[in-house]
Amino acid sequence: MQLNALDILIFFGFIIGVILVGTMKSRHEKDSESYFLAGRGLRWWLIGFSLIAANISTEQFVGMSGSAANYMGMAIASYEWMAAITLVVVAFFFLPYFLRTGIYTMPEFLEHRYSPVARTIMAVFMLIILIGVSLSAVIYSGALTMSELFKSYSILGVEMNLQTCAWLIGIMAAIYVTSGGLKACAWADLIQGSALILGGAIIMGFAFLKLGQTPVAELTVAGIVPPDLSDTANGMTKLLALNGEKLHMVLPRDDPNIPWTALVIGLWIPNFYYWGLNQYITQRVLGSASLSQGQKGIVFAAGLKLLIPFVIVIPGIIAFNLYSGDMAEKAANDPKIIAENAKALAEYEEVKASPEKLKVFTFDKGWAEHNSAKAHEIAAYNEKVAEAAAAAKKPVMEKRLLGYKHDSALSLLIGKLIPSGSGLQGFVLAALLGAVVSSLAAMLNAASTIFTMDIFNKYMSPSASQKALVAVGRTCVLVFAVTGCLLAPFLDHPKFGGIFKYIQEFQGYISPGILAIFVFGLLNRRAPGITGVLGLVVNPILYGGIALLFPSVAFLDRMAICFFAILIMMTAIGIAKPLPKRIEFETRTALDLRSSRPAMVWGVIVVIATVLLYIRFW
Repeated sequence: MQLNALDILIFFGFIIGVILVGTMKSRHEKDSESYFLAGRGLRWWLIGFSLIAANISTEQFVGMSGSAANYMGMAIASYEWMAAITLVVVAFFFLPYFLRTGIYTMPEFLEHRYSPVARTIMAVFMLIILIGVSLSAVIYSGALTMSELFKSYSILGVEMNLQTCAWLIGIMAAIYVTSGGLKACAWADLIQGSALILGGAIIMGFAFLKLGQTPVAELTVAGIVPPDLSDTANGMTKLLALNGEKLHMVLPRDDPNIPWTALVIGLWIPNFYYWGLNQYITQRVLGSASLSQGQKGIVFAAGLKLLIPFVIVIPGIIAFNLYSGDMAEKAANDPKIIAENAKALAEYEEVKASPEKLKVFTFDKGWAEHNSAKAHEIAAYNEKVAEAAAAAKKPVMEKRLLGYKHDSALSLLIGKLIPSGSGLQGFVLAALLGAVVSSLAAMLNAASTIFTMDIFNKYMSPSASQKALVAVGRTCVLVFAVTGCLLAPFLDHPKFGGIFKYIQEFQGYISPGILAIFVFGLLNRRAPGITGVLGLVVNPILYGGIALLFPSVAFLDRMAICFFAILIMMTAIGIAKPLPKRIEFETRTALDLRSSRPAMVWGVIVVIATVLLYIRFW
C-alpha cells in the first residue's frame, strides 16, 4: 500500500478533528460525575453510536474477519446478531434497576444487592480482565493491522513494527481519554461510529467488485463449485457459489470455538455479560439523561449490530477466496507459527505409536496442501485416537498445525483493494485507528472509574474531594495504558488461537459467574449476601478446572456449565438460609425513570429481523 499526500492529510485530519470535537465538548467536566458519567446527560443518538464505537474495534475487524476467513465463516456472526437481541433485553430488564440505584459502576450495584465484599471482588476481577485481556487485546489487534499496513514506512527513523504501533496507539488513547472523560468519548464516538460503518462498507464494496472480476480458477473454494459458474458472474453470485460451507451459522457439536450447542445456550452468556454488565459498555448507558433516552440508545445500537456481519464477516470470507496464497505465505514466514508447528510435529512423533494417549493433531487446508503426505498420516492417526477416546469415554487433547495466517485478512483487503490516490486509504485507516482509540478510551475510562470509585474512594480515601477523584482517574488512565502496551506484543503468538477467541475465552473466567449473580440477584431478593460472594469466587475455579480436566469441552460450553452450576448453588443456599425480608432497590437518582414505548416497538422489530437473518443463514 502506498499512501499519497491526500491520504495522509485525510488520515491526520480525521484523527485531529475527532480529538478536538471530543475535548471541546467536555472542557467543563470537572467533578467525578461529569468526568466518569458525562454528567448523566447523554442523549439516545450519542449513546447508540458510542456503544457501537466502543464495541467495534480492530479486534472485531481483525479477529472476526480472520475467523471468517478461517473455517468458521458466518458462524462468527452470531456474536453480532445475538448481541442485537441481548441489547433489547438489557434495555428493558437490566437498565431500569441500574439507573434507579444511581450507580457509577457495575460492581457498585452488588453492594446494593449483596455486600461490600461482593462489590470489591467483582471490581478486582473486572480490572484484571479489562487491563490484562480487553485492553491489551485491542492494542495488539490495532498494532497488528497498522504494522502490516505501514511496514514499509518509518516515522523519524523508527520502524513501524508491532511494538512501535502498540505504543503509538496506547499513547494516543491515553491522551484522548485523560483530556475529557466519558463525554469526550461519546462525542468522538459519534464521528468514529459512523466512520467505522462507512469504512467497513467501503471495504465490502471493493471486495465484491474484485471477487466479480477474478476468474473462478484463481479463487480459493470453500464448498462445491457449480460447473456452470461463469468467470463473468458478479461478486454476490461467486460468494454464494464458492462458500457453501461458510455461509451457514451451524458448526459441529465438537467444534472447539462455536459448536451448535453454543447457539442454544453458551453464546448467550458472554453476550449478556458484555452488553449488560461489562463496565466499559454499560458506562455509556449509566450516563443516560433518562431511562427513555437510555432505552432508545440501546435499541438504536441493536439495530446497527445487524449490519456489522455484512461489513466485517462477509469481507473476511471473500479475503480467503482472493488471497489465501498471501495468507499461506505470511504463515510460512512467521517465526512464531513456524516454531509452534515444529513443536506440534515433534510431539506427534513422540505419541504417534500410542493413540491411547488421546492427543490429536488438527491442521488447516493450507498446511495440508504443503504437507499432503504428513497430513494423510496424521489424519489416520487421529482416527485411531477418536476410537480410543470413544472406548475410554475420555476427552482428547488437541494441537493445531497452521498453514494460513487468517488474521491478516483485513490488512490484505485494505492493502490490495482500496485504490491509492483517492484518499480512501487514508479515510479507512483513520476509521480503523479511530476505532482502536475509541475502544481503548472506553476501556481506560471504565477501568479508571472502577479503581477510583470501587477501590480508592471506597477503601483508600472515602472523604476524597471531587478534584482528587478526577485526578486519580486520570492517573489510572496513564498507568493502565502503559500496562496494556507492555502486554500487547505477547499476544502475537499462535497458541492464543486468534485474538477474538483469546478475548472471549479468557472472559469466561469471570463472565458466567457475574451474569449468574446479577440475574439471580434481580429475580431472588431473599437470598443472603454470601451467595454473591461464592458465585464470583467459584466461577474461575470451576471454569479453569473444566478446561484442565476436560480440554475438549468448548469454552462456550464451559461457560454454560459454570453459569447453571452457580445458579443451582445460589438457589440451594437461598432456600437453606433465606433473608427475613426481601431486598428492595431504593431510588437514588433524580432521573426520569419512565420507560420508552417507541423503543419497545423498535426493539420488537429488531428481534424479528434477527430471527429472520438466522433463518436465512442457518
